[in-house]
Amino acid sequence: MHLTRRQALAAVAAAPLAFAGEPRRRPRVAVVYTACFHRSHAHVILENFLTPFLFNGKITQPAVEVVALYADQRRAPGKWSDLTDDILRRFKLPLFTTIEGALTLGRKELAVDGVVSIGEHGDYGTTRFGVHQYPRKRFFDEIVAVMRRANRFVPIFTDKHLSYRWDWAREMYDTCQKHRIPFMAGSSVPLAQRRPEMDLPANCAIDEAVSIHGGPFEIYDFHGLEVLQAFVEARKGGETGVTHVEFLPGNRLFQAAQQGRWSPDLARAAMRVEFGAKLPDITRPINGVEPWGILVTYRDGTKGTMLKLGYSGTRWNFACRLTGERTPRVTSHYVGPWRNRCLFMALSHAIQQFLVTRQSPYPLERTLLATGVVEAAVRSRAAGERLETPHLNIAYQPRDFRALREMGESWKILTEETPETVGFAERPLRR
Repeated sequence: MHLTRRQALAAVAAAPLAFAGEPRRRPRVAVVYTACFHRSHAHVILENFLTPFLFNGKITQPAVEVVALYADQRRAPGKWSDLTDDILRRFKLPLFTTIEGALTLGRKELAVDGVVSIGEHGDYGTTRFGVHQYPRKRFFDEIVAVMRRANRFVPIFTDKHLSYRWDWAREMYDTCQKHRIPFMAGSSVPLAQRRPEMDLPANCAIDEAVSIHGGPFEIYDFHGLEVLQAFVEARKGGETGVTHVEFLPGNRLFQAAQQGRWSPDLARAAMRVEFGAKLPDITRPINGVEPWGILVTYRDGTKGTMLKLGYSGTRWNFACRLTGERTPRVTSHYVGPWRNRCLFMALSHAIQQFLVTRQSPYPLERTLLATGVVEAAVRSRAAGERLETPHLNIAYQPRDFRALREMGESWKILTEETPETVGFAERPLRR
């Protein structure tokens, strides 16, 4: 890669300063978010960027320095209690009225080494399909515009899937490829502790896989699909892409099971990890909640199914059957105490490592594919039919991200009996 003199000088100016015998300074990061209130994504990510947190049982200091904030929405009476003022007071951080201001620290040139974009929660409209129109693409465009002007591209993390629109998601991916922008996105759930601990053997052949969650439409379907993808991408030959996606409600879901299109026995095996001998009847509404499913057909013939069964914000179960094996491989994802809040410690650690190394722990293509599948499922639900997905011809090789997964040591310190703290209050991080 050949640099012009101007590019070389800009790179030197942007590099973290280090003097003889002194440690290299932490990368400076701007955080851009929609809204911040207790248990919002901005809160549960930012608390691990501003204060020490636990990762695999060790007290971990933030690896980056937050130097600027941008909040898209503030104070919504009757909807949420804004934490932004608390952040400004406790941590003495500047809040800017524009994304450009946050990235330049109010000056003319890009002044940060990385950007965290959290486009989840807040008071935004919905599409005709009932999907939240979170401004992740707008955030991305404004962030990249500052980098383009500076001719310097720093790492960007964007929370969850890329966009509610496929064309925007693909454009974000292509922009990063064009400018070689280090980019990380995706779900927090694949980083959670697996109970029981389970890793698929290298180059295994998967006949069928099932991922199960208990949350709302679309926003939790994405997590369930990334859990599915985090396992099946490791099959022999790597990821091949998806040819068809179909959303199936209640009765149609189990009619498809009778036709052999997905395996209820595999789903029961996944649920048995959570319920043991008290397994509920998955063919009926659990706690009065109607089930649904998303059937994913991969280009290499692998069958994938994502199910919503019952209502639980912490239900993340998985099962798959390998070729030649009768007993399925099963696990669940334990998110720690305080419901899903502590799950974000592992994600925050992974984001910080990405911002330091400029290398995503797992392929961006995983999130691009999961984004496309959930968007196709939304359209399939509205159309009431199976959809062909030639645009999801996305092949990639997986990466080993075990070093960034929570293995359970943190939950010997923070337990289910530990009282949850509110906002940015100090957390109990020692035994």
